[in-house]
Amino acid sequence: MNWDDTTGTSDDEPLAGPAGERLVGSVADREDQAVEAALRPKDLGEFIGQEKVREQLDLVLRAARARGATADHVLLSGAPGLGKTTLSMIIAAEMEAPIRITSGPAIQHAGDLAAILSSLQEGEVLFLDEIHRMSRPAEEMLYMAMEDFRVDVIVGKGPGATAIPLELPPFTLVGATTRAGLLPPPLRDRFGFTAHMEFYEPAELERVVHRSARLLDVEIDPDGAAEIAGRSRGTPRIANRLLRRVRDYAQVKADGLITQDIAAAALAVYEVDVRGLDRLDRAVLQALLKLFGGGPVGLSTLAVAVGEERETVEEVAEPFLVREGLLARTPRGRVATPAAWAHLGLAPPRSGAAGNGQGDLFGA
Repeated sequence: MNWDDTTGTSDDEPLAGPAGERLVGSVADREDQAVEAALRPKDLGEFIGQEKVREQLDLVLRAARARGATADHVLLSGAPGLGKTTLSMIIAAEMEAPIRITSGPAIQHAGDLAAILSSLQEGEVLFLDEIHRMSRPAEEMLYMAMEDFRVDVIVGKGPGATAIPLELPPFTLVGATTRAGLLPPPLRDRFGFTAHMEFYEPAELERVVHRSARLLDVEIDPDGAAEIAGRSRGTPRIANRLLRRVRDYAQVKADGLITQDIAAAALAVYEVDVRGLDRLDRAVLQALLKLFGGGPVGLSTLAVAVGEERETVEEVAEPFLVREGLLARTPRGRVATPAAWAHLGLAPPRSGAAGNGQGDLFGA
């Protein structure tokens, strides 16, 4: 396996400051990357969850092996931490091919891509993370490389510039993106197989936790695994991170065995509640409910009330709150749902009262 030294930042890279240090954040820090390398399944049979994707991908890879050909190009989309990088490595392992890993932000010029493509071996898998962040010139070069296994290298500048065609060995591109909608149609259409990674069900995450605990030599009972899985936001990366923190607590405060009570106590210390909300999530909900009566309230106002940047509230906290049905985005602003009031144990305002406490200002 080859790791491209030019790999740069991506959308999955941790944010600076408190938002980037969240225990329930889906971005991978250095510790996560080191642990994930040891925990990653090696083939599709070991991979947990994503049943439809696994079944479809298995057919694609088996057919390619039967033909003695390289596999079709694969596009994987979905939130961070769901297994896109793991699947790319499994594709290479199933095809018995080497893999080269790089990212869209690392490819800022067409020459960067040409250097990578020209050094590929026949049948090699090229994993391009955050493919939607690749530069436009490199993107246009990739069209021809994917379709015709050829690139035109421009030598010289101005009127004297010459395009030299360079033949490429057949290879498989595996693109990963957290924002499939940002991919231009010409690029998206060149992938022979596309798959969207869904969030995991609690039962699937329990299996992930049990498997990781076994590999990490951690004792855990079924109720302890269920407690961790239920707070993991449907994301294996978060489940594995919570498992490691609960393991630490169990080793220091108990006899090392993770039970439901131990898991709950440990996650209370780390301020992760029963629905997977952390301090930032609850701060947003508490400001929305207590200061603004449940809304509607503008994003900037809400961010000031929480003491965070607007982008932090919008991009870090809100997606999960919306997915959990605790918060709604409306044209008038952010609005809390009945589930948010219930989760924080607060009584919603009387029917007909304005959410922000100013409903009588104009006689409404």
